[in-house]
Amino acid sequence: MCDAQSVTGIQVADQGFIAAPAHDAAVSVRNARSWRRWWPDLQLQVREDRGDKGVRWTVAGPLEGTMEVWLEPALDGVVLHYFLHAEAMRPSAPAGGLAAENRRRRVAGRRMMFEIKSILEAGRAAGEPPGHRTAR
Repeated sequence: MCDAQSVTGIQVADQGFIAAPAHDAAVSVRNARSWRRWWPDLQLQVREDRGDKGVRWTVAGPLEGTMEVWLEPALDGVVLHYFLHAEAMRPSAPAGGLAAENRRRRVAGRRMMFEIKSILEAGRAAGEPPGHRTAR
């Protein structure tokens, strides 16, 4: 039997559709300058650059574990999958600590996803095909 107080894992899995080519999304994900903005307290080390399929990192700092952005071509764009599997390195506050940390990390992943989406889909009307803009 598992004691709920001893569970410390941060487990985030999320996804969203971006109407842009996988290559353009991959360029955005591989931009190391953006990582600090998306995950300011984490130290990321590229474990595997998967090209147009995304990036896998090892994570250090207040969390230790792995993180991945997997880009899956779909329809006229890509599904961006975000995974974070880590352990908190400092004890969580007793009231909602682990749940709050999981939520915070999920929100950070969503912000990253929507930033990439807003840049790559800029000027595209809903329902229109992607303009195949070059990633910034």
